[in-house]
Amino acid sequence: MSDEIPVVLVSGHKTHIPTYATEGAAGADLCACIPTEIQVGVGERVMVPTGIRLAIPTGWEAQVRPRSGLAWKKGLTVVNAPGTIDADYRGEVAVLLINLGQEAVNISPGERIAQMVFARAPQAQLQWVEALPKTHRGDGGFGSTGR
Repeated sequence: MSDEIPVVLVSGHKTHIPTYATEGAAGADLCACIPTEIQVGVGERVMVPTGIRLAIPTGWEAQVRPRSGLAWKKGLTVVNAPGTIDADYRGEVAVLLINLGQEAVNISPGERIAQMVFARAPQAQLQWVEALPKTHRGDGGFGSTGR
């Protein structure tokens, strides 16, 4: 993948192109493309449009992740974190947010609401087998490693 991802503005919208806040940032900030402020009540889920569409190369995905500051300060996070944007999707990118805090949260037009990280996503060739190779861990999961 080259470093360039084509981004198209959704017709009739005014928004910001995703940008990296610092030189070492892994995620580019996604902004709310909404005409007016919206309020997210406690426990409420909302789908927030970003006003952009992407052309992600085959074999790659964009992962939509929470912004740590919003999660910590306001309890606002991404419901399906990380959300995956597939390489063949060409619709508007939207962010599914949920308010896990203890009070309503307002989202302003243009506010940074999530971050997007690009990652390789090869399609594996899955196949039925009679048994799996054994490992030390075996089928222990959900805290079984004691760490």
